[in-house]
Amino acid sequence: MKPQSRRAFMHATAACAGLAGMDMLAAAGEKAIQGFDETATSTRNDAVWEPVSDRKIRVGIVGYGVCRFGAAFSFQDHPNVEVAAVSDLFPDRCSELAKVCRCEKTYPSLEELVKDDSIEAVFVATDAPSHPRHCISVLEHGKHVASAVPAVFGSLEDADRLLEAVKKSGLKYMMFETSAFRNDCYAMRQVYRAGGFGQMIYTEGEYFHYTDTPIDSYKNWRLGAPPQWYPTHANAYYTCVTGGTFTHVSCLGMPSTAGRFQPGSNAYNNRFGTEVALYQTSEGGMARMVESRDIPGSHGEVGRVRGQKGSMFDMTYDGLVDISGVTLAKPPLPPNVEPGGHGGSHGYLCEEFVTAILQDRAPLVDIVTALNTTVPGIVAHQSALKDGERMEVPQYSL
Repeated sequence: MKPQSRRAFMHATAACAGLAGMDMLAAAGEKAIQGFDETATSTRNDAVWEPVSDRKIRVGIVGYGVCRFGAAFSFQDHPNVEVAAVSDLFPDRCSELAKVCRCEKTYPSLEELVKDDSIEAVFVATDAPSHPRHCISVLEHGKHVASAVPAVFGSLEDADRLLEAVKKSGLKYMMFETSAFRNDCYAMRQVYRAGGFGQMIYTEGEYFHYTDTPIDSYKNWRLGAPPQWYPTHANAYYTCVTGGTFTHVSCLGMPSTAGRFQPGSNAYNNRFGTEVALYQTSEGGMARMVESRDIPGSHGEVGRVRGQKGSMFDMTYDGLVDISGVTLAKPPLPPNVEPGGHGGSHGYLCEEFVTAILQDRAPLVDIVTALNTTVPGIVAHQSALKDGERMEVPQYSL
């Protein structure tokens, strides 16, 4: 690669970063869930979307709870998708999901929807504790599957079962990790792949998600959950940048004064509202990943990466001098597919899953990356319960 001038790089960076803040144009007066910002995205203006196939994939969608995730990723608008059926356990939600997705067929449960032989793939937007069980069922019924985060929720055994189900089926699995397609994480991945950082020495990821009252959830699964059981928005700033893994962890937890994090007040007997994990990485570097649910103030999915050749954070850089030819902006999306929430990542996650099926390739956040992003948090919480004891993190591969 030829060196790129600081002026040229900063001009491109400013063009991308200047799109941030447009989420303020969202409907006034409606209290949005933190992190669901529908910011404009850093999309290339020198290219147009081109289909890789004219085939339509028949997709089933399950789940339309408080986050409305079933309809949030634009499956209903993708030119290579036909939403064939939808489902939610609550009839009113199921009806609304069908309406938003412009779909006539509904099922009362995922267990019924997966029996529909005309469906080729299913998007699972159900409660987090059910993700592995539901995804395994989809795979066992011969269908590709994508899931909202996290891949598993607090269970190493579920991780093993899910990996085995993917291996046995030979089908596509993808975790819809939003950080992977935020502007900064996408740019970091492009620079890393081009060798712009060299060996990654230190990485940081943070997911601060404060709420004065708990977000509603099916059977109250969110209430008092260990923060590091929902680690993927932070951990992705290493795993979805480098493709590497965390090998060891030492984690400290901060006992919370919030009532929902008191022992006996939640199903997890969890007292930590904030957990800070220090990892050793497969490159031999270090990573600090923070998950917090009770610190008021700024929020979101934020990351910083520092390598031998330079660093990047908030779409700015320090020290990088040899990244010419690296495209930091994301490719264009299909017509009518919007970037959507979580920093303009939703549409790109849909496009990645659909294209992976059409091209018969592994999606970006496949089962290996999904587990290597999720499971470290489970072990981190175990470490926090043991006052920061250094622990080994399981490694997943196909």
